[in-house]
Amino acid sequence: MRNTTAVNTVLASARFLNKSWVQYQEKVVQISSLFPFTLVKISVLFLFFIGTNLALAQIQKNSRFTFNAYAEAYYANATSFSAAKTLPEYIYNHKKGQEASINLAFVKVNYQTKRFRSNVALMAGDYSRYNLSAEPNWAKPILEANVGVKLSNKKNLWLDAGVMPSHIGFESAISADCWTLTRSILAENSPYFETGIKLSYTNPSEKWNVAALVLNGWQRINFVKEFKNPSYGFQFNYKPKTNLQFNYSNFIGYNFIENQQSLRHFHNLYTIYEYTEKVGFTFGFDIGNDKISNSKSGIWYSPVGIARIKINSKFKTAFRTEFYSDKNQLIIPTASNTGSQILGVSSNLDYQMGENWLWRMEIKNFESNTALFGTKNSTYCFITSLVVKL
Repeated sequence: MRNTTAVNTVLASARFLNKSWVQYQEKVVQISSLFPFTLVKISVLFLFFIGTNLALAQIQKNSRFTFNAYAEAYYANATSFSAAKTLPEYIYNHKKGQEASINLAFVKVNYQTKRFRSNVALMAGDYSRYNLSAEPNWAKPILEANVGVKLSNKKNLWLDAGVMPSHIGFESAISADCWTLTRSILAENSPYFETGIKLSYTNPSEKWNVAALVLNGWQRINFVKEFKNPSYGFQFNYKPKTNLQFNYSNFIGYNFIENQQSLRHFHNLYTIYEYTEKVGFTFGFDIGNDKISNSKSGIWYSPVGIARIKINSKFKTAFRTEFYSDKNQLIIPTASNTGSQILGVSSNLDYQMGENWLWRMEIKNFESNTALFGTKNSTYCFITSLVVKL
């Protein structure tokens, strides 16, 4: 697929803004390198981050522009790590072990009118390093870079193009927006972002939304020349009540497995039910199929359930149970011929320290039928994070 003019324009603008972002990061690194300890370096990064956002806030007043900033520092430890002191290959967030690090930090600019909207967000951190490792260097700092035009004066019909948040799943890379500190295996191995064109419509009562997408591929910014055709996506979201929603999303297109092009069919379903103001439940299910050749194909699937309890205005807790089955090793490669089947459970506690500050802690356990955690079939992880969201 040849990228459309709209997508190319957005990406060209992102490259230009990326130069300034890289220069900014270099200055921060230069200053933080004067300090020997990782925790002190993280503190310096947070100070630069907050200072930048305060300056942008002054510009934001009485403007169609809005500015947001976010940063999450974390520390992780586990009973089993790889030789590189990282969690398994199928984990892309909060991946480093036994050291303090930044999972995700970004600044975002939004411009909005009645008929036009645009978003640009540039990022740094482990999420960018691991989840965008296959992208060219110019694309790795891009969290969002998109423009949208409203196609009707009366209908809520929009056409958006560029790098956008994924239409798949109930979790995002922004931990503070999710019920649990870390992402489910299901979320880590489906797109967090997508690049392409999206046509979306929301009905007047805003009870349902439908979207159709033409995409570069499975979570890709830079178009892969070997893909001769575009990929496609569809989403239908229905909210019969304010406390209940149902979602179906899919993807049909191309990806690479074992350096071979595969045709992927993927389906995502989830339900979010806020039983009371304090108790909520999320249930999700993913199933996918890859066909690499006439002789090799396979299915993987994953159910997940999450319960969240708001203890009071300051404290929340959540519990997650998940299962991931990939017997054909299409998503998670192993040294075993039996593929992988992983059972995971986790529990986390959140403390809202202030309007913009969130402290989170999580304990989780993975059990697998094969050695995915160094030389072991199981691991216990403890992760804590500090989030500032402005």
